[in-house]
Amino acid sequence: MERIIRIGTRSSELALWQANTVAKQLDNLGYKSEIVKIDSLGDVVLDKPLYELGITGVFTKNLDIALLNDKIDIAVHSFKDVPTKLPHGIIQGAILKRGDFNDVLVIKEDENFFTKDSAIIATGSLRRKAQWLYRYPHHTITGLRGNVITRLQKLEDNDWDGAIFAAAGLKRLKLLPEKEKHIKLDWMIPAPAQGAVMVAVLEKNEDLVEICKQLNHDDTATCVKIEREFLRVLEGGCTAPIGALALIIKEELMFKGVLFSPDGKNKIEFSKSVELDKIGNLGEYAANYVLDRGGNKLMREEIIIDKDINIYSTKNLSLDQVNSISSHIGSSMSDFITTRSNRLKPNVVKNPIKNVIFTSQNAVEALLENFIPMELQFENIYCVGKRTKRLIEKKIGKVIQDENTSEKLANYLVKNLDGKEVTFFCGNKKREELTTILTENNIVVNEVESYQTALTPRKIDEKINGILFFSPSAIESFLIQNKATEIVAFCIGETTATEARKYFKNVEVSKVSTIESVIEAANKYFKVKQ
Repeated sequence: MERIIRIGTRSSELALWQANTVAKQLDNLGYKSEIVKIDSLGDVVLDKPLYELGITGVFTKNLDIALLNDKIDIAVHSFKDVPTKLPHGIIQGAILKRGDFNDVLVIKEDENFFTKDSAIIATGSLRRKAQWLYRYPHHTITGLRGNVITRLQKLEDNDWDGAIFAAAGLKRLKLLPEKEKHIKLDWMIPAPAQGAVMVAVLEKNEDLVEICKQLNHDDTATCVKIEREFLRVLEGGCTAPIGALALIIKEELMFKGVLFSPDGKNKIEFSKSVELDKIGNLGEYAANYVLDRGGNKLMREEIIIDKDINIYSTKNLSLDQVNSISSHIGSSMSDFITTRSNRLKPNVVKNPIKNVIFTSQNAVEALLENFIPMELQFENIYCVGKRTKRLIEKKIGKVIQDENTSEKLANYLVKNLDGKEVTFFCGNKKREELTTILTENNIVVNEVESYQTALTPRKIDEKINGILFFSPSAIESFLIQNKATEIVAFCIGETTATEARKYFKNVEVSKVSTIESVIEAANKYFKVKQ
C-alpha cells in the first residue's frame, strides 16, 4: 500500500493555506498526503516535561508533540513563529520558497492622518511598534491580537487610523485591500524568516527527511538561516524588537539586521553585502556587532504589556522562554538582582578538595572566571538544582548528588557525607539553612564567598496578575518599591516559596527548580482560572 504522508497543521485559515501548499508540492512530486488538524494536546502523554524535550514555542507546541507521538509525519509552520532551538529529535526538513516578506499598513479611511499631530496605529508586534514609533514618535500604538480576519474586523470596529499586518498573510488569504487602502512598509525591517514556511520532520525518519529535501528552496534557506542566527545570538538576554532581512541578488547576499529599544527611541543597525561564497557566520557576526554597541542595554529596557492577564518576571527571560508563555498572557520582565563575581586567591583551590557544595549557577560561573577547569581538583561535588548540576558536569566534573532545595541537600549530607568537612562556594547572600544544619551535625563548613548579589529594585506601574520569583533575594528586591497585593507569586522552589508566603496570599511553586517550570506553573494556573 502506498504511504500517505500525514501533514500536521493548526486549523487557522492561514495555517491551512500553508499546509495545502505543502500538500500540492508533494502531489507534484508524486507523493500522496492528507491534512491533519492539531489544535489541542488531547490525551497525549509524554515521558518527559515539555521543557526537557526542548518544546517551548506557543505556536508550535501542539504540532511538536503530535510529531513526537507519531500522530503526524510532518508539521508545517510559519517559520517566524518557530523558536530558534528545535525540540530534541525534530529537524528542519524543508523551507518553501519565500513569499512577500514586507509589512503593510491597512488604512481605515485615508492617508490624511499622516498630516495630523496624532494618530492611532494598531499592532500586537513589539517589533512593528518600535519601528513605527521610531519613525512616527508622535503617534500612539494600541494592541491588536487575534487571527488575520479578526484583526481586520477590529480595525473596522475601532476608531483607529490603521493597523499593521504581514503582507504574506493578507495575500495568501486574498484579503489585501485595494491599492488605496494599504501602504507597503518597505522601510520596516521584517521579523527573521517572515514570509517563509518551514516543514518539520523527525530526524529518525530518514525516508521522510529525503522527501522533504525535495521541497527545499535553497536561496530561501540560505537567507533565513542568517536571519535566525542573528535572532538566536541576540535573544540570549531577553526578548526585544528585532528585525532581520537577507536577500540574494545575483551573486551577492545583502543583509540588514536591527535592534530597537521597546519604546522605539533608540536603535542599533547592521548592514553588509557579501559574495555568496563568503557568507560564513554573517548572522552571528552581525548580532555580536549589535551587542558590542549597546545591544544588551536596549534589550533590557522594560517591555510594556497589554493583555487581560499579565505576568512580570523578576529575571530577564530568553526569547524561547517568552515564547513558552501562553498566548493569552502578556509579559514584562527586568532583572531585580544583579551578580558580580569576586576575585578569588589562587590558594583557594591550590590543594585538592574532598567535598564541595554549590547552591547556584552563579557560584559555578564565578569559580570558572577565576580558574580553569583543570585547576579544580574536587573529589565529591554536591549541588542544588538541575541546571547547576548540568553546568558543573559540563565544565568541572561529575556531581555525586543534587537536590532541589539547600535544606534537602544538607539533610542528605548529614547522612551520607564522606568525612566531616565541606567547602561551600556561595554568594554574599548564602543559604543559611544549609550551613546551620551541617554545623549542628558537627560538619565543618568552609565558606568561600565567590560572588556578590546586589538588589536592583524598580517600581512596577502596570497591572499584573502574577509575578515570577527565582530567589528569596528577588522577593526582597521587589518589596522595596512594590507592595504584595492580590497578585499570585510563582516561585522556583520551596525555599523561595517559603519567603513569598510571608508577604503573598497566593503562592504557587514550580514542580522542579527551572525557569521553564515556573513559566509552566503560571500557564497552568491562569488556564484554570480563566
